[in-house]
Amino acid sequence: PYRWARLTIFTDPWKDPLGNGYQLIQALYALGSGGLFGKGLNFSTQKLRFLTYGESDFIFAIIGEELGFMGCVVLLCMYFFIIWRGIRIAARCKDRFGSLLAGGVTAVMALQVGVNVGVASSSVPPTGQTLPFVSAGGTSLVIFMAAVGILLNISRNTELE
Repeated sequence: PYRWARLTIFTDPWKDPLGNGYQLIQALYALGSGGLFGKGLNFSTQKLRFLTYGESDFIFAIIGEELGFMGCVVLLCMYFFIIWRGIRIAARCKDRFGSLLAGGVTAVMALQVGVNVGVASSSVPPTGQTLPFVSAGGTSLVIFMAAVGILLNISRNTELE
């Protein structure tokens, strides 16, 4: 029952606004209150413990509140650039293993960005995925820095061949 409610609450979080739907409603309030240019850095009201896990799972909603729609677009453009470069590295790699590794690393990053943005915008059920390079969490940061290091190494060795 709990898992089913958690899975289906994203379709209509107002069915249970003080229970399972609370996080999603607060995330939508944060995204909506940011407007086009946001409230300004460190002027978010939702991160004052209204939005639980705002520093990790719902950081995209906090960014939307502080930097607005334009800040979200800039952040997504930066992710798009990293993912595009990863796909290019995978496509240009002459070694099959390097190509598959670069493609896999890029796919994991793209999937995690997509899931986190989807959760913050109530398009995907809450999963607890962090936003790469942005969310608070040392393990996630170390893993994604290593992933970018792998991509850079594949890129460097491909260009030398």
